[in-house]
Amino acid sequence: MTKEGHPRGLYLLFSTEMWERFSYYGMRAIFTLFLIGAMSYDKEAASEMYGNYTGLVYLTPLIGGYIADNYWGNKRSIIVGGTLMALGQFFLFLCASFLGQGIFTHTLLILGLGLLVLGNGFFKPNISSMVGTLYPDNDPRKDSAYTIFYMGINFGAFFSPLVCGFFGVTGDPADFKYGFLAACVGMIIGVVSFLFGKDKYLVTPEGEEIGGVPRIAESTLMLESHVDETSSSQIHTDNSKIGLFVLLEVLVFGLLYWLFDGDYIGALIYSLSCVVPVYIITDKTLVKEEKRNILVIYILAFFVVFFWAAFEQAGASLTYFAEEQTDRFLPNFFDLDLTLTRKVISIVIFTALSVGLTKLVGIRLNKSFDLPTYLSVIIFAVTISFIFFSSGEEVNTSYFGSLNPIFIIVLAPVMSSLWMTLEGKNIHIASPTKQAIGLALLSFGYFFIAYGVDDVPVGEKVSMMWITTLYLVLSIGELSLSPIGLSMVNKLSPARFASLLMSVWLLSSATANKFAGVLSALYPEANADGIVVAKSFCGYEIANLHDFFMVFAVMSGVASFLLFLICRWINKNVKC
Repeated sequence: MTKEGHPRGLYLLFSTEMWERFSYYGMRAIFTLFLIGAMSYDKEAASEMYGNYTGLVYLTPLIGGYIADNYWGNKRSIIVGGTLMALGQFFLFLCASFLGQGIFTHTLLILGLGLLVLGNGFFKPNISSMVGTLYPDNDPRKDSAYTIFYMGINFGAFFSPLVCGFFGVTGDPADFKYGFLAACVGMIIGVVSFLFGKDKYLVTPEGEEIGGVPRIAESTLMLESHVDETSSSQIHTDNSKIGLFVLLEVLVFGLLYWLFDGDYIGALIYSLSCVVPVYIITDKTLVKEEKRNILVIYILAFFVVFFWAAFEQAGASLTYFAEEQTDRFLPNFFDLDLTLTRKVISIVIFTALSVGLTKLVGIRLNKSFDLPTYLSVIIFAVTISFIFFSSGEEVNTSYFGSLNPIFIIVLAPVMSSLWMTLEGKNIHIASPTKQAIGLALLSFGYFFIAYGVDDVPVGEKVSMMWITTLYLVLSIGELSLSPIGLSMVNKLSPARFASLLMSVWLLSSATANKFAGVLSALYPEANADGIVVAKSFCGYEIANLHDFFMVFAVMSGVASFLLFLICRWINKNVKC
């Protein structure tokens, strides 16, 4: 391998993460459709289940990361997590295979979701952390490595709704099982490839193993050193404080459990999101500057909840909207009438020709394109050829889940170039300000679609332009906001609190996803008599789609405005 090339371990991690994201986003694309179409859930119950699942998905990595750091190591945790997720998808396949069996079917559903949540806890915090260890310190290839790795995420997220939706969302409830089976097979491929390549390719530049079982002696030595260094100042691990923390968590959990009418998952997520930050900020060893930095993390974590709560409607309310109130027929530009086999062959040929042409252009320009370039060409070619060869046909509802990764891949270089251009002109936009911009864009996107459905009754369909444009604007907002999160936490966290503060960021995502389910449950639907029963949120009555989408427009707009005001204080006191 040349200095300019990348170790093979990177491509192993790329492949493993790609298949895991394929499994996750494929299942997410059809999940609420399955609950409503095959399990006879109403939209409110399906939204609640969606919020519980996605909320817990971001909660369990707190436990999985701790176990990996102290007992199992990255490799074992990834294998265990991936295996559990494959089993989870298989149980969902069984659930969809035994529809109408009452408690048995429901038990299979809960077992499948539970295994997915548990497996994700072991998998998610470990795979990305291994990328940097493949390179020497200060290696300039690291930035390119993470670009390739995150391309794997978008590559998997792009193809999974197409594949799982194609097999699972056919109009026949019995076919949902094939969508879950496709997600299961994808996860198995990821685990098997990782299992066979981990020992050979996941090594440091010096050839030493990475991600193995932590050495107990080293862990013990570090712990003793830490205790000797800080015991006189009563650090945050003091047993009495931990006891008070547990007591406070129990009390807050009980209060929220009562307020939320027995919603124990919501009470658990929200209570931890309140108590863990208090636990950290009250530590007596923190100096003034550290407390100020932690406060900035809390502020950003709080406001990011509103972004992801609206963004994650993609798996719930926006899926309902695409299914029921979007005219999904592509314009019949070319009057083609191809069989499925011919369509697939045509798409493959067009994609192969596009990749070959890119290669020829590279040779002509005496330039070697990197992997992300070729993956972008593949995704672009598949998208264009699909639209061409599917002219006049109805688009599967789940396919709209591929819009976000398409826009992310296409626009990421544009946004990166924009920030660099502004920096070159001495126009510095701080990270918190970018987050406020992301929220403002999200607000604009929902204002746009609210305008598009104004006076449109439930059941009447509108052009797919509205939801496509919404996804475009949301993707630009994501590119403004998302990249700053983890880097800000790493930059501002005191070293001894790095893991705990990362847990705060994960808790904000868990809170956002749970909140997304709560908001999605407000989606207006007609009762058996065809009458829409108005719902209420914070005193605001929701009687139609315009009212529903305005909830997100106003919520994110107010959050953006407040964050813009707070940014003046943040940018003055913290270098971002």
